[in-house]
Amino acid sequence: MWKAWVKTFGGRMLGVAAGFLFGIIYLISGFWDMLFVALLVGIGYGIGKQKDEGRGPLLPWGRIGDWMTDRWPWSR
Repeated sequence: MWKAWVKTFGGRMLGVAAGFLFGIIYLISGFWDMLFVALLVGIGYGIGKQKDEGRGPLLPWGRIGDWMTDRWPWSR
């Protein structure tokens, strides 16, 4: 059962765990830091979900680089 969960939701689980890990660092001070933890967990979940669905990177770095070199030829 656990292997199926990890295979299906592995990226999301890893993203949430990373969000919690980084969020624990900020959790010491109070309410606003807890809101920041929730933001980190949400971002981790979103990136993990994108990995699970195989949609590629969050930002299309290749297209951004091509656009920059077309726009500013001196940046090659």
